[in-house]
Parts: sequence; C-alpha cells; structure tokens
Amino acid sequence: MISPLLLFAAQVVSIFSVLLLATGYLKTDPKSASSKIFASISVFVVFYLLSGMGATHIDPQFRLDLSSWQPVINFGVSAISGLFMIYCFLIFQEGERFPIPLGVAFCLQVFFDFIADSMLRIDDPFTVSNLFDWSVVAMDVFQLAFVAFAIYWTVKGWRADLVADRRILRWFIISLQGSLIFTVVFIENFLLVGGSESNATGQAVIVYSIALFTLGMLVAALRFDFVSLSNVIRKVTEPSAELVGASPNFDKASFDSIFKKGQLYREAGLTISTLAKTLNIPEYRLRAFIHRQLGFRNFNAMLHDYRVEDASSLLIDSENSAIPVLTIALTVGYQSITPFNNAFRKIKGVTPSEYRKQHR
Repeated sequence: MISPLLLFAAQVVSIFSVLLLATGYLKTDPKSASSKIFASISVFVVFYLLSGMGATHIDPQFRLDLSSWQPVINFGVSAISGLFMIYCFLIFQEGERFPIPLGVAFCLQVFFDFIADSMLRIDDPFTVSNLFDWSVVAMDVFQLAFVAFAIYWTVKGWRADLVADRRILRWFIISLQGSLIFTVVFIENFLLVGGSESNATGQAVIVYSIALFTLGMLVAALRFDFVSLSNVIRKVTEPSAELVGASPNFDKASFDSIFKKGQLYREAGLTISTLAKTLNIPEYRLRAFIHRQLGFRNFNAMLHDYRVEDASSLLIDSENSAIPVLTIALTVGYQSITPFNNAFRKIKGVTPSEYRKQHR
C-alpha cells in the first residue's frame, strides 16, 4: 500500500529540489544558453510532477485540480527529451553546429504531440484509428532517440575532455540524468497503459526515483558548489614545475619541440594516453599541461589546431599543387576527409580547397 503522505512529500521534495537546482545554475551562469535550457527543463519537470498530483488515484486531500492547465503542462512535458538533447549538445559539443534534422524532428515531435493531445480532448474520431496510434508511437520513439543522442554526446569525447570537473559532470550528473529521463519516457509511453497517472505503483516508483535523484544533486551542489568543486579539483591538477612534465624544464617550448617538430600529431587515431606514454609522463599531468599551459579544453581541439596549421602550409606550397586535398588530410593525421573539412572550416573560416585557391 502506497502512503499518500509519503508520495506527496516525495513530490514536494522533487519540485523544490528541481527549482533550487535551476536557480543555482542560472545564478552561476545567467547568460549562457545551456543554463536557460536547463531552467526550462526544470520547469517542465515540475509540470510533470504537478500533473501526477492531479491523478484520480491520488488521495483527495492531496489531489490538485489542474485540468484547465493540462494542455500547457502536457506541451511542456513533451519537450523535456528534446530540450535535454539540446542541453547536452551545448555543453559537450561547444563550437559545433546543432544538426538541423534533429532540430526539425524536435519541433515536429512537440507540435504533433500538442495536436494529438488536443484531438484526444475533443474526442476526435481520428484518435481511434491505427494511423493515429502509430503516429503517437513514432513520436514516443523520437523522444527516446533525443535522449539517446544526449547520452551519446555526453559520453563522446570523455577521454579527450581536459577539464576535470566537466568530465565529472559527464558521468555523475548528465549521464545519470539522461538515464533517468530515458527510463521515465520508456516506462510512461511503452510500459504503463495510460501513463503513470493511471498507475499508482508506476507513478510512485517514478516520483521516488526523481525525488532521490534531484535531492542527491541538490545536496552535492550545496556541499560542493561550482566554485569550490572546481577549486578542489584544480588542487589535484594545478600545473607546476612538479606536475607539468617529466622534468622541471618541461614547458610549451619543449612540448612544441617534441610534439610539433616531431609531428606526433600526424599519427592517425592519436589519443592522450598514447601521447602521454610517448612523452613518458603521467596522463593526468599531460591533461593539466595542455589545459593550463596551452589553453585547450579538449585534446581533439588541440590536435585539430596542430593538424590544420600543418595542412594549411602544405596546401599553399607550390610543390604540392597537384596533391589532392584528401592526401594532405591523411598526411596530417586525419582518417577521412569529412572531419578534416569540418575542422579546417572551423579554424580557417573556409574549406581546404577554397584556402588553396586563395593562396595560389
């Protein structure tokens, strides 16, 4: 038997925890797009929890009448997965252009869910057709796909991320958050007939999970705020004469003499662990050096910088005028032409072919 008071308390704890987390994020970084997206997600999660508090199986003394607000609530809830996808992209794919097809798919999913919800409210005859049912299932699959993309972008590039607190953020906050959203969407849309509002046990499990997760995040944020957590981590990775390399003389000049003059960046598939072994220094020291001394937040960004600089010299060399761009891309360490073109355009502002033409 589910305790109505315990369920109500869990819902209240979840709502306040989510709102406090959003407030803290906005206060820490009020101008960033990611903090605004996170705040929107938090508001819509509150919508989801409030919607559950109006279910028919809720004890009357704790039940809320939100029928007049239900269209707005449902609209917000349907946008959580897509917004979470955008949120993870902004944080972990910074500088990249958001895929247009995914943006279009997100807009279509939210629009169709709103139309479908409106049709159900007026008992439109089309809602009993197989086509309508399959369309609803397709939109539910879209939501799962959005969360899957978010988790993929979170995990992708973890080893190449040179900022320690961002790597912790990937695993202990975003990945867990993504797993929770994915699980809730899957349970709501595919396992529970009528959603959690029609299933007391299912709703209780979801609410308790959200309460535990959000409360845990809030406690962690209060115990280690963004500034103090960053300071604690920097004490471990702060570069100094002792930590930046195998010897006190290891600096940018000595790094360039080995990495740039030795053209180590040309090795295809080079990782930070293999580079650390080549330089004979611990990986965490190399991470700290590249981030603090060279100013890169991501190991792949550093590789792109060195490789594109090398490629640009090869492209404008008259002796290489007959060499295809693909060959030059392979020479400097890329394994295909697409990542080379993307990196070159991002750094130089033009494609490799255009750059070659401009410098003939």
